[in-house]
Amino acid sequence: MIDINKYKVNKKINLNDIETKESFENAKKRLKKLRKEISKLQDTMYAEGKYSILICLQGMDTAGKDSLIREVFKDVNARGVIVHSFKVPTELELKHDFMWRHYLALPPKGKIAVFNRTHYENVLVTRVHPEYIFAENIPTVKMLDDLNDDFYHNRMDRINEFEEHLSNNGMIILKFFLNISKEEQKNRLLRRLDIPEKRWKFSSGDLKERKLWDNYQNCYQDMINKTSTNYAPWFVVPSDDKLASRLIVAEALLQEMKKYNFKEPNLNQKDLDNIEEFKAQLNNE
Repeated sequence: MIDINKYKVNKKINLNDIETKESFENAKKRLKKLRKEISKLQDTMYAEGKYSILICLQGMDTAGKDSLIREVFKDVNARGVIVHSFKVPTELELKHDFMWRHYLALPPKGKIAVFNRTHYENVLVTRVHPEYIFAENIPTVKMLDDLNDDFYHNRMDRINEFEEHLSNNGMIILKFFLNISKEEQKNRLLRRLDIPEKRWKFSSGDLKERKLWDNYQNCYQDMINKTSTNYAPWFVVPSDDKLASRLIVAEALLQEMKKYNFKEPNLNQKDLDNIEEFKAQLNNE
């Protein structure tokens, strides 16, 4: 069993001090076992209908979010997991507050939702590119100087309140930052260019964003430190090795699910009293 507390953020971190690579023996076999356990628990959670799970994935381009979703959740019943990938806000979404579209995508009780990029983009990308905020047409924002640390920290406070409200209503929230090195990102971008069937994933914009690496890392660090809470913790997952990152996320999810002791509901007493009669009816058809 992996010591998940090693990756859980319960005090201030410095991303420069955290390793981006880790490996485990028999990782593929262990992941396969974890997937089956997650699937079984999700079935029980669905039947019980008291809890839902929100998985938030953040990371720099090429961090491995898409493949992690595929490999960690491939054994979960299709009805039990929903994946949302948030892109640039639409015109309609920009007419609402910055959390509106994320609220609409939350999972109902019994299901797991995976946010591939999340509501945290509103304090990450918009902090690196503050001019994007003007599209939200906020009355109090008139110039770039209005988009200071206080503005973004206020948004983080609103996110914390949002997640606390969800937690109080039965949503289990786990947030994962897939932490890759700049060198590994370079290697993965080169791989996309070298392999014809991978080239569709490449955009020249990836290189422009790569030049802002340090800005993004500073924003991630500040965001994680201010929004990792008991009810919605962040995990900084070393992700230079994709298999290791998948195993860590799966282990963290499974350990959290086990805490809730999900149970299938019993039949009502009337039906329980008539089970033998029901069986007899079916056998006598």
